[in-house]
Amino acid sequence: MAVGALWPEQAGALEGLLWPVLALLLYTTFTQVPLAHLREAISDGRFIPLALVGNFVLIPAMLWLLTPLLPQQPAIRLGILMVLLVPCTDWFITFTHLGKGDTRRAIAFAPLSLLLQILVLPLYLSLFLGETVAVNLARQEVLVAFGGIIALPLLAAFITEKWAERSARGRALLNHLGWAPIPLLSVVVFIIAATQVNVVLGAVELLKELLAVFAGFLALAGLLARILAGLFRLPPAQGRALAFSFGTRNSFVVLPLALALPPAFQLAVVAIVFQSLVELIGMIVYVWLAPRWPFSDPSRA
Repeated sequence: MAVGALWPEQAGALEGLLWPVLALLLYTTFTQVPLAHLREAISDGRFIPLALVGNFVLIPAMLWLLTPLLPQQPAIRLGILMVLLVPCTDWFITFTHLGKGDTRRAIAFAPLSLLLQILVLPLYLSLFLGETVAVNLARQEVLVAFGGIIALPLLAAFITEKWAERSARGRALLNHLGWAPIPLLSVVVFIIAATQVNVVLGAVELLKELLAVFAGFLALAGLLARILAGLFRLPPAQGRALAFSFGTRNSFVVLPLALALPPAFQLAVVAIVFQSLVELIGMIVYVWLAPRWPFSDPSRA
Protein backbone atom coordinates (compact mmCIF):
# COMPACT_ATOMS: atom_id res chain seq x y z
CA MET A 1 0.00 0.00 0.00
CA ALA A 2 2.90 2.36 0.75
CA VAL A 3 4.42 1.71 -2.68
CA GLY A 4 1.08 2.36 -4.37
CA ALA A 5 0.55 5.60 -2.44
CA LEU A 6 4.10 6.94 -3.01
CA TRP A 7 4.46 5.92 -6.66
CA PRO A 8 0.94 5.82 -8.13
CA GLU A 9 2.37 6.18 -11.64
CA GLN A 10 3.65 2.58 -11.36
CA ALA A 11 0.13 1.20 -10.98
CA GLY A 12 -0.27 0.56 -14.72
CA ALA A 13 2.94 -1.48 -14.96
CA LEU A 14 2.04 -3.51 -11.86
CA GLU A 15 -1.46 -4.20 -13.17
CA GLY A 16 0.11 -5.57 -16.35
CA LEU A 17 2.10 -8.05 -14.24
CA LEU A 18 -0.87 -9.16 -12.17
CA TRP A 19 -2.56 -11.44 -14.70
CA PRO A 20 0.48 -13.58 -15.65
CA VAL A 21 1.60 -13.84 -12.01
CA LEU A 22 -1.91 -14.80 -10.92
CA ALA A 23 -2.14 -17.43 -13.67
CA LEU A 24 1.22 -18.86 -12.55
CA LEU A 25 0.07 -18.85 -8.92
CA LEU A 26 -3.09 -20.79 -9.76
CA TYR A 27 -1.17 -23.25 -11.95
CA THR A 28 1.33 -24.03 -9.18
CA THR A 29 -1.50 -24.23 -6.64
CA PHE A 30 -3.55 -26.58 -8.84
CA THR A 31 -0.53 -28.88 -9.25
CA GLN A 32 -0.70 -29.47 -5.49
CA VAL A 33 -4.33 -30.67 -5.81
CA PRO A 34 -4.51 -34.35 -6.85
CA LEU A 35 -6.72 -33.77 -9.91
CA ALA A 36 -5.81 -37.15 -11.36
CA HIS A 37 -7.27 -38.99 -8.35
CA LEU A 38 -10.96 -38.12 -8.42
CA ARG A 39 -11.95 -41.79 -8.17
CA GLU A 40 -10.60 -42.01 -4.63
CA ALA A 41 -12.79 -39.10 -3.55
CA ILE A 42 -15.95 -40.55 -5.03
CA SER A 43 -15.39 -43.91 -3.28
CA ASP A 44 -15.49 -42.43 0.26
CA GLY A 45 -18.74 -43.34 2.01
CA ARG A 46 -19.14 -40.74 4.77
CA PHE A 47 -16.65 -37.88 4.86
CA ILE A 48 -16.89 -36.85 1.18
CA PRO A 49 -20.73 -36.71 1.14
CA LEU A 50 -20.72 -34.67 4.37
CA ALA A 51 -18.06 -32.30 3.01
CA LEU A 52 -20.07 -31.84 -0.20
CA VAL A 53 -23.41 -31.28 1.54
CA GLY A 54 -21.84 -28.94 4.10
CA ASN A 55 -19.90 -26.84 1.59
CA PHE A 56 -22.39 -26.72 -1.26
CA VAL A 57 -25.78 -26.92 0.48
CA LEU A 58 -25.64 -26.02 4.17
CA ILE A 59 -23.10 -23.16 4.01
CA PRO A 60 -24.91 -21.49 1.06
CA ALA A 61 -28.17 -21.90 2.98
CA MET A 62 -26.56 -20.31 6.05
CA LEU A 63 -25.29 -17.40 3.95
CA TRP A 64 -28.74 -16.99 2.43
CA LEU A 65 -30.23 -16.60 5.92
CA LEU A 66 -27.49 -14.14 6.92
CA THR A 67 -27.67 -12.03 3.74
CA PRO A 68 -29.81 -9.28 5.37
CA LEU A 69 -27.00 -8.76 7.91
CA LEU A 70 -24.32 -8.21 5.27
CA PRO A 71 -23.14 -4.72 4.25
CA GLN A 72 -25.55 -3.13 1.81
CA GLN A 73 -23.03 -1.98 -0.82
CA PRO A 74 -23.56 -4.24 -3.87
CA ALA A 75 -19.82 -4.59 -4.60
CA ILE A 76 -18.95 -5.53 -1.02
CA ARG A 77 -21.84 -7.97 -0.83
CA LEU A 78 -20.75 -9.53 -4.12
CA GLY A 79 -17.17 -9.94 -2.86
CA ILE A 80 -18.33 -11.51 0.40
CA LEU A 81 -20.56 -14.02 -1.36
CA MET A 82 -18.02 -14.83 -4.09
CA VAL A 83 -15.40 -15.79 -1.54
CA LEU A 84 -17.57 -17.47 1.11
CA LEU A 85 -19.54 -19.66 -1.29
CA VAL A 86 -16.50 -21.65 -2.51
CA PRO A 87 -14.36 -23.92 -0.29
CA CYS A 88 -10.58 -23.85 -0.38
CA THR A 89 -8.73 -26.61 -2.24
CA ASP A 90 -5.09 -25.94 -1.38
CA TRP A 91 -3.95 -24.56 1.98
CA PHE A 92 -6.89 -26.22 3.78
CA ILE A 93 -4.95 -29.48 3.30
CA THR A 94 -1.91 -27.98 5.04
CA PHE A 95 -4.00 -26.64 7.92
CA THR A 96 -5.79 -30.00 8.22
CA HIS A 97 -2.39 -31.65 8.64
CA LEU A 98 -1.25 -29.07 11.20
CA GLY A 99 -4.53 -29.45 13.11
CA LYS A 100 -4.18 -33.26 13.27
CA GLY A 101 -7.03 -33.83 10.84
CA ASP A 102 -7.46 -36.63 8.29
CA THR A 103 -5.13 -35.31 5.57
CA ARG A 104 -5.74 -38.25 3.22
CA ARG A 105 -9.46 -37.50 3.02
CA ALA A 106 -8.77 -33.79 2.69
CA ILE A 107 -6.55 -34.51 -0.32
CA ALA A 108 -9.21 -36.77 -1.84
CA PHE A 109 -11.91 -34.09 -1.43
CA ALA A 110 -9.90 -31.22 -2.97
CA PRO A 111 -10.19 -32.01 -6.73
CA LEU A 112 -13.90 -32.84 -6.50
CA SER A 113 -14.49 -29.59 -4.61
CA LEU A 114 -12.53 -27.52 -7.14
CA LEU A 115 -14.41 -28.80 -10.17
CA LEU A 116 -17.83 -28.54 -8.52
CA GLN A 117 -17.38 -24.98 -7.25
CA ILE A 118 -16.40 -23.69 -10.69
CA LEU A 119 -19.72 -25.05 -11.98
CA VAL A 120 -22.03 -23.84 -9.22
CA LEU A 121 -20.63 -20.40 -8.31
CA PRO A 122 -22.40 -18.48 -11.14
CA LEU A 123 -25.67 -20.20 -10.23
CA TYR A 124 -25.32 -19.30 -6.55
CA LEU A 125 -24.48 -15.66 -7.28
CA SER A 126 -27.43 -15.25 -9.62
CA LEU A 127 -29.75 -16.77 -6.99
CA PHE A 128 -28.36 -14.56 -4.21
CA LEU A 129 -27.92 -11.29 -6.09
CA GLY A 130 -30.18 -11.43 -9.14
CA GLU A 131 -29.83 -11.09 -12.89
CA THR A 132 -27.67 -7.92 -12.80
CA VAL A 133 -24.76 -9.76 -11.23
CA ALA A 134 -25.27 -12.70 -13.57
CA VAL A 135 -25.00 -10.31 -16.55
CA ASN A 136 -21.77 -8.80 -15.17
CA LEU A 137 -20.29 -12.25 -14.63
CA ALA A 138 -21.15 -13.13 -18.23
CA ARG A 139 -19.18 -10.15 -19.59
CA GLN A 140 -16.45 -10.95 -22.10
CA GLU A 141 -13.68 -9.78 -19.74
CA VAL A 142 -14.87 -12.12 -16.98
CA LEU A 143 -15.17 -15.06 -19.36
CA VAL A 144 -11.65 -14.36 -20.68
CA ALA A 145 -10.37 -14.19 -17.08
CA PHE A 146 -12.03 -17.52 -16.30
CA GLY A 147 -10.57 -19.18 -19.38
CA GLY A 148 -7.09 -17.69 -19.19
CA ILE A 149 -6.54 -17.50 -15.44
CA ILE A 150 -8.52 -20.52 -14.18
CA ALA A 151 -9.38 -23.02 -16.92
CA LEU A 152 -5.99 -23.07 -18.70
CA PRO A 153 -3.92 -23.34 -15.48
CA LEU A 154 -6.30 -26.10 -14.33
CA LEU A 155 -5.80 -28.03 -17.58
CA ALA A 156 -2.03 -27.46 -17.46
CA ALA A 157 -1.93 -28.73 -13.86
CA PHE A 158 -3.85 -31.86 -14.82
CA ILE A 159 -1.44 -32.55 -17.69
CA THR A 160 1.54 -31.97 -15.37
CA GLU A 161 0.15 -34.43 -12.82
CA LYS A 162 -0.48 -37.10 -15.47
CA TRP A 163 3.09 -36.56 -16.75
CA ALA A 164 4.43 -36.92 -13.21
CA GLU A 165 2.78 -40.34 -12.94
CA ARG A 166 4.87 -41.60 -15.88
CA SER A 167 8.09 -39.58 -15.73
CA ALA A 168 10.79 -38.93 -13.16
CA ARG A 169 11.24 -35.45 -14.66
CA GLY A 170 7.54 -34.81 -14.19
CA ARG A 171 7.73 -35.88 -10.54
CA ALA A 172 10.75 -33.63 -10.03
CA LEU A 173 8.92 -30.67 -11.58
CA LEU A 174 5.89 -31.34 -9.36
CA ASN A 175 8.12 -31.39 -6.27
CA HIS A 176 9.82 -28.12 -7.28
CA LEU A 177 6.44 -26.46 -7.86
CA GLY A 178 5.45 -27.27 -4.28
CA TRP A 179 7.34 -24.26 -2.89
CA ALA A 180 6.14 -21.80 -5.54
CA PRO A 181 2.62 -20.83 -4.31
CA ILE A 182 3.87 -19.00 -1.20
CA PRO A 183 6.21 -16.47 -2.89
CA LEU A 184 3.79 -16.09 -5.82
CA LEU A 185 0.93 -15.43 -3.39
CA SER A 186 3.07 -12.77 -1.72
CA VAL A 187 3.70 -11.11 -5.09
CA VAL A 188 -0.02 -11.18 -5.97
CA VAL A 189 -1.00 -9.62 -2.63
CA PHE A 190 1.74 -6.96 -3.09
CA ILE A 191 0.52 -6.04 -6.59
CA ILE A 192 -3.13 -5.88 -5.48
CA ALA A 193 -2.30 -3.75 -2.44
CA ALA A 194 -0.17 -1.36 -4.51
CA THR A 195 -2.71 -0.98 -7.32
CA GLN A 196 -5.85 -0.88 -5.16
CA VAL A 197 -4.52 1.35 -2.37
CA ASN A 198 -6.90 4.23 -3.09
CA VAL A 199 -9.89 1.88 -3.14
CA VAL A 200 -8.80 0.35 0.18
CA LEU A 201 -8.18 3.70 1.86
CA GLY A 202 -11.62 4.80 0.79
CA ALA A 203 -13.14 1.73 2.43
CA VAL A 204 -11.38 1.70 5.82
CA GLU A 205 -14.68 1.96 7.70
CA LEU A 206 -16.00 -1.04 5.79
CA LEU A 207 -13.10 -3.20 6.98
CA LYS A 208 -14.62 -3.26 10.47
CA GLU A 209 -17.85 -4.66 9.06
CA LEU A 210 -15.93 -7.16 6.95
CA LEU A 211 -13.93 -8.29 9.97
CA ALA A 212 -17.17 -9.01 11.86
CA VAL A 213 -18.61 -10.91 8.87
CA PHE A 214 -15.55 -13.08 8.23
CA ALA A 215 -14.80 -13.78 11.91
CA GLY A 216 -18.46 -14.70 12.43
CA PHE A 217 -18.33 -17.03 9.45
CA LEU A 218 -15.30 -18.84 10.89
CA ALA A 219 -17.15 -19.41 14.18
CA LEU A 220 -20.31 -20.67 12.45
CA ALA A 221 -18.33 -22.92 10.08
CA GLY A 222 -16.56 -24.59 13.00
CA LEU A 223 -19.87 -25.06 14.83
CA LEU A 224 -21.51 -26.58 11.74
CA ALA A 225 -18.63 -29.04 11.35
CA ARG A 226 -18.94 -30.04 15.01
CA ILE A 227 -22.68 -30.65 14.67
CA LEU A 228 -22.34 -32.76 11.52
CA ALA A 229 -19.39 -34.74 12.91
CA GLY A 230 -21.41 -35.50 16.04
CA LEU A 231 -24.61 -36.42 14.20
CA PHE A 232 -22.84 -38.79 11.81
CA ARG A 233 -20.29 -40.05 14.35
CA LEU A 234 -17.21 -39.15 12.36
CA PRO A 235 -13.86 -40.08 13.91
CA PRO A 236 -12.13 -37.04 15.49
CA ALA A 237 -9.57 -36.72 12.68
CA GLN A 238 -12.32 -36.62 10.04
CA GLY A 239 -14.27 -34.09 12.10
CA ARG A 240 -11.21 -31.82 12.15
CA ALA A 241 -10.78 -32.16 8.37
CA LEU A 242 -14.44 -31.21 7.97
CA ALA A 243 -13.93 -28.11 10.12
CA PHE A 244 -10.93 -26.95 8.07
CA SER A 245 -12.86 -27.58 4.85
CA PHE A 246 -15.78 -25.45 6.05
CA GLY A 247 -13.59 -22.70 7.52
CA THR A 248 -11.23 -22.11 4.57
CA ARG A 249 -12.44 -20.42 1.38
CA ASN A 250 -11.00 -20.25 -2.15
CA SER A 251 -10.19 -16.54 -2.32
CA PHE A 252 -7.56 -16.69 -5.07
CA VAL A 253 -9.74 -18.69 -7.46
CA VAL A 254 -12.53 -16.09 -7.37
CA LEU A 255 -10.11 -13.14 -7.32
CA PRO A 256 -9.49 -13.12 -11.12
CA LEU A 257 -13.24 -12.99 -11.70
CA ALA A 258 -13.59 -10.02 -9.33
CA LEU A 259 -10.67 -8.20 -10.96
CA ALA A 260 -12.35 -8.51 -14.35
CA LEU A 261 -15.63 -6.93 -13.17
CA PRO A 262 -16.54 -3.30 -14.06
CA PRO A 263 -14.96 -0.48 -11.98
CA ALA A 264 -18.17 -0.13 -9.95
CA PHE A 265 -17.37 -3.51 -8.37
CA GLN A 266 -13.79 -2.71 -7.29
CA LEU A 267 -14.66 -3.10 -3.61
CA ALA A 268 -15.36 -6.79 -4.24
CA VAL A 269 -11.58 -7.22 -4.65
CA VAL A 270 -10.98 -5.57 -1.27
CA ALA A 271 -13.47 -7.92 0.41
CA ILE A 272 -11.89 -11.03 -1.14
CA VAL A 273 -8.29 -10.13 -0.24
CA PHE A 274 -9.27 -9.04 3.28
CA GLN A 275 -11.11 -12.34 3.81
CA SER A 276 -7.92 -14.29 3.10
CA LEU A 277 -6.04 -12.28 5.73
CA VAL A 278 -8.76 -12.82 8.35
CA GLU A 279 -8.87 -16.50 7.43
CA LEU A 280 -5.13 -16.95 7.98
CA ILE A 281 -5.46 -15.65 11.53
CA GLY A 282 -8.56 -17.77 12.03
CA MET A 283 -6.70 -20.88 10.93
CA ILE A 284 -4.14 -20.34 13.68
CA VAL A 285 -7.03 -20.55 16.13
CA TYR A 286 -8.44 -23.62 14.36
CA VAL A 287 -5.07 -25.39 14.42
CA TRP A 288 -4.76 -24.80 18.18
CA LEU A 289 -8.39 -25.56 19.02
CA ALA A 290 -9.33 -28.53 16.80
CA PRO A 291 -7.18 -31.22 18.52
CA ARG A 292 -8.39 -30.06 21.96
CA TRP A 293 -12.05 -29.14 21.51
CA PRO A 294 -14.48 -29.82 19.94
CA PHE A 295 -12.75 -32.68 18.08
CA SER A 296 -10.64 -34.17 20.86
CA ASP A 297 -9.85 -37.86 20.81
CA PRO A 298 -11.08 -39.54 24.05
CA SER A 299 -8.71 -42.48 23.51
CA ARG A 300 -5.76 -40.10 24.03
CA ALA A 301 -7.12 -38.48 27.18
